[in-house]
Amino acid sequence: MQGTSPDLLDWFSRRAFLSHSSTGMGALALASLLGSASPANATSSESVDLLPHCPAKAKNLIFLFMAGAPSQIDLFDYKPKLNELDGKTADRESIGDVRFSQLRPRNRDLPSLLLGSPYKFQQHGESGALVSELLPHISGVVDQISFLKGMKFDGDVFDHPFAQLTLLTGAPLEGRPSLGSWLSYGLGSENANLPAFVVLMSNLLPRGGSGILNSGFLPSVHQGVPFNCQGDPVLFLANPPGITTDARRNTIDTINALNNLRRDLVGDPEISTRIAAFELAYRMQTSAPELVDLSQEPKHILELYGAEPGSQSFANNCLLARRLVERGVRTVQLVDLDWDHHGDTEKRDLMHALPQQCASVDRAIAALLRDLKQRGLLEETLVVWAAEFGRTPIDEARPGSTHLGRDHHPFAGTFWMAGAGVKPGLTLGATDELGFMAVERPTEVFDLQATILHLMGLNHEQLTYRSQGRDFRLTDVSGNVIHELLA
Repeated sequence: MQGTSPDLLDWFSRRAFLSHSSTGMGALALASLLGSASPANATSSESVDLLPHCPAKAKNLIFLFMAGAPSQIDLFDYKPKLNELDGKTADRESIGDVRFSQLRPRNRDLPSLLLGSPYKFQQHGESGALVSELLPHISGVVDQISFLKGMKFDGDVFDHPFAQLTLLTGAPLEGRPSLGSWLSYGLGSENANLPAFVVLMSNLLPRGGSGILNSGFLPSVHQGVPFNCQGDPVLFLANPPGITTDARRNTIDTINALNNLRRDLVGDPEISTRIAAFELAYRMQTSAPELVDLSQEPKHILELYGAEPGSQSFANNCLLARRLVERGVRTVQLVDLDWDHHGDTEKRDLMHALPQQCASVDRAIAALLRDLKQRGLLEETLVVWAAEFGRTPIDEARPGSTHLGRDHHPFAGTFWMAGAGVKPGLTLGATDELGFMAVERPTEVFDLQATILHLMGLNHEQLTYRSQGRDFRLTDVSGNVIHELLA
């Protein structure tokens, strides 16, 4: 640079860049991505102490998000009385004063028909948990699982986008941080070369869109990073043709130096996040390709999961999730679509689509639990199966459709948890004999969120961030830790 002072040239050097980034907000953003597990090094609000609030039982979270909402009545919540009354009319007294998303009564005096499960249930394991024949592999690991069968949802939030956002961000509208972002904010990162929050999708984003992985008003360093299970792990991560590693390093150093100048001038903390993102992307160029190369796994592990290196599948994502937590990634969120079985077409019929969907995840989920356990990782990894709501015990019976289907049901559902800090083989809560309402030890989505944070060492009432003039939290104004679930 002609006419530039030696001091300024030195300032632009990599060593000087790092020294200038070692204080202030730049240090906080960089430290979060440079591998320190200390929450004091995570980008944070100045008014919040982010040290762990209680001893953590879990270091990592694998969140199995079954987008579209599986039918709990056909998988986990066996209802013999409902089967007995299959085809009978469900009077308004049984249903109560509730609203459904799509379901319409045939007329004012004749509501839709009760729909029992067409699938057989059987008790499994020492716990005697009842599981549908559609999940033979998960049936074999029920003694590692704790079921929440009295799960309640917000009755005013009964459509997919808003319910999915509520489950994963605590609010039905976009703009709030997702669960993985809160964990990144509260606990920082364990791995210098990988993001703290990774999202794996079997196909496309669900109805909740990018809101289910966004950092919202938290610094964007905490945003979820989508990974591909084939090709480049992250789009545009590889150097373009003709660009060497040294050239990329020099480019990043120069860009970061300019960003530092701008940050010092305007004081925008998001510039520190941008600097950290460039640094992490550079390190991921060497760490991420090895990570997603499933061909490194032995044959018996690939067969256990039903994984096929190079393909895109839920099985591959489950194996990749194990590899991610093995390397210290804090939160891995798996998203699996096509659980929306209304019965209006064969593609969404309980008799055709549901068995196929179960078959695509059953073996891999059971393999994930077994694999984590045999490696000693289940003792420090929390695994959660959840969806945005449950399904009705009445046949949706859309006009002209001969397929069986169930509507959205925000009043009763079944989730399960396994792994670090969870009491295995437990069933907590229950619905009524027809599966309409949670009647015994009901729990809510905010309770689930509070419990996850507790197991990760965070108090859901103390993990806050000030935005728009007030302190926000994941559970916001509700939620209680489910202590009966804790080991």
